[in-house]
Amino acid sequence: MQGDLNEIDIPSILQLIEWGQRTGQLLVTTHNFCPSQKFIAQANRHHHCFSCKPQQYWFIFFVNGQIIYCQQGDGSLSRIDDYLRYYRVNMQLDDLQLASLGSVNVAEYSYFWELLERNLIKPKVARDIMYGLVYETLFDLLSLHAGCFTFHQGPALTPQLTTWEISPIVSKIIKQLQNWQQMYPHIQSPNQVPILADEVQFHSYLPVETINKLKHWADGKTSLRQLARSLNRDIYTIAKAIYPYVLQGWLQLVYSDTCYFDIHRENWAMSGDRKVQIVSIQTATSSDKPIESILHRKGYEVLTLTNPLESLSLIFQLQPDMIFCDMTMPELDGYEICAMLRQSTAFKLVPIILLSDRDLFIDRVRAKMVGTTDYLTKPLRDTELLTLIDKYLK
Repeated sequence: MQGDLNEIDIPSILQLIEWGQRTGQLLVTTHNFCPSQKFIAQANRHHHCFSCKPQQYWFIFFVNGQIIYCQQGDGSLSRIDDYLRYYRVNMQLDDLQLASLGSVNVAEYSYFWELLERNLIKPKVARDIMYGLVYETLFDLLSLHAGCFTFHQGPALTPQLTTWEISPIVSKIIKQLQNWQQMYPHIQSPNQVPILADEVQFHSYLPVETINKLKHWADGKTSLRQLARSLNRDIYTIAKAIYPYVLQGWLQLVYSDTCYFDIHRENWAMSGDRKVQIVSIQTATSSDKPIESILHRKGYEVLTLTNPLESLSLIFQLQPDMIFCDMTMPELDGYEICAMLRQSTAFKLVPIILLSDRDLFIDRVRAKMVGTTDYLTKPLRDTELLTLIDKYLK
């Protein structure tokens, strides 16, 4: 069994496996969008908070239509270590032992059995941690709307500590995801990192004990996902707990510990008297008339970004209503920027207009394939810009 998530969604796939009492492995992958190695090197060098991964994948292991375990990618033992902090367990393996974990079995899964054999955790603790990892993996997968899947029927993962029925977990997560949407755009992703806003401002509103807890957890390094593991809670419960502090402006959420913005950009994004906000990504060397100069006269808030790499980091924080983007830019072109933004649920419906100095059929086709809303050829004319804004924002 295999197919595309545009044709069948994750809950339906899981339901078929449960009804058929299937044994085997389900592999789910995002579509294989591969940015250039030059872009990846530049992003890493400048520590940009937009995580650019060519492809993500997840495994779910089943026996007789029930879940044994879930894993993201090749598996990271740090997921389990995050939970072990809650139980005050410290496990240290040398390189040879780490390598042997994944030689005959799923590395994460083998890690659990190593912990059990050394009597560092009890079976109940192992089951609780496993459930947390199954939950967070399904939380990500049930949020996924684009990608492909393959189910391979085969021997079950062994040995087996426990199994979980699919329907109760899926029903719980779907309900939580519906509630999660009510917190958007203030909270968008489990990968966001909470940081303290102006500490002086809320000293008169919150007790010292609460402030100290916020300081401890909102350290600018720990994501919501990691907080959930360390506190042995599910992701939605953690997000719901901090939501009031985010609404009050006492906490802010960013996508990494490097995403700090200067004050005028932050005010631009968080203004109470909010106008329509537009981002224009144009290179500094461009000789074209800036969109900013055209639209400011009409009362629109426009922020021009001239570094295509940096722009991805900023856009996720600014949450503009509309994006104009040059097709031809160094390091990262307009097609790549649009494709990356469309991978995020936050930008599924935001109008993205591609700007090009040539009007070719193949360019328009390619622009449509990566998810561009419209295509505008240069030189830019005031009437065209205003017509597009009327069409997509009003």
